[in-house]
Amino acid sequence: MPRIAVTMGDPAGIGPEICLRLLADHSLLRRCVPVIVGDRTVLARVADRLDLPLPAWTLDWETWRQSADRVDRPCIVDLGVIDGNEVEPGRVHAATGRAAFAYVQRAIDAALAGQVAAVATAPIHKEALFAAGIRFPGHTEIFAARTQATRWCMMQYSEEITCTFVTVHVGYKEVPALLTTSRILEVIELTADALARLRGRPPRIAVCGLNPHAGEHGLFGEGEEERIILPAIEAARAQGLIVEGPLPPDTAFLPAKRQMTDAFVCMYHDQGHIPVKALAFDRAVNTTLGLPIIRTSVDHGTACDIAWQGKASADSLRSAVQLALRLIAVRAASGS
Repeated sequence: MPRIAVTMGDPAGIGPEICLRLLADHSLLRRCVPVIVGDRTVLARVADRLDLPLPAWTLDWETWRQSADRVDRPCIVDLGVIDGNEVEPGRVHAATGRAAFAYVQRAIDAALAGQVAAVATAPIHKEALFAAGIRFPGHTEIFAARTQATRWCMMQYSEEITCTFVTVHVGYKEVPALLTTSRILEVIELTADALARLRGRPPRIAVCGLNPHAGEHGLFGEGEEERIILPAIEAARAQGLIVEGPLPPDTAFLPAKRQMTDAFVCMYHDQGHIPVKALAFDRAVNTTLGLPIIRTSVDHGTACDIAWQGKASADSLRSAVQLALRLIAVRAASGS
């Protein structure tokens, strides 16, 4: 069975709890070997508080590196970054941000080394990262940098709706300057390739405009639809891809349009995240296209307000592991 690294996320959030709950899913354990990359003392404290089972097998990083190929049952890779007794649930702190970043880095290293077939990530806290001096705005950018990917984008995937993003973790005023025809075409191409593999046929892609009513032929905005977005769509069509747009964002996600569309290419974060989370919260999975490794993630944050209280659902993390398994099978079938 494939080994999947599951990062623990921010220790002060719900990550430790949902990792432990994931390990209680026996149907999932029949399909893969989850390897929790984090800190055992944190997991042990959460397990004790919530009466959840704790994996009996723990390896430190050096032992993991030497014996990863022999790991055939759920375990913890204990990095020893933070003492669980010092973690205050729900508190944003530089120490927990530093720990969460370390978990992600080591999980990526394990995937690049071929020790795991995929990485699924529990949520990190961006404020905690920045408090620790780590200037990445999210998982997507961390994975792209660590794997040295040159072409990449975020995809929020679900059966109800799938969106990919030209820009992600930037302020609204920064978006127009970051839109280029080449970047939009790149995201369309990455989307088409990923969905063709997942769906087994050429996908139907809709590209959203930037401005209200997709600019209304120049009435709103600075002509981004005509100058930047439409040329990317035309270039994609010239490659034989099935692409329409630019669509007015306020009507792009109506039920009839969703039934006819495999993925929506969105210009900025909330343009796609709002419909995805409204329609498929806890079922949608965040993944990064264009990486040399498979990476999936929950579609929610650290939920510090309910951390370590026994209220967190592992549904999104379970969905992330299930999508990782699909991607592993697709990659194996294609030989890539």
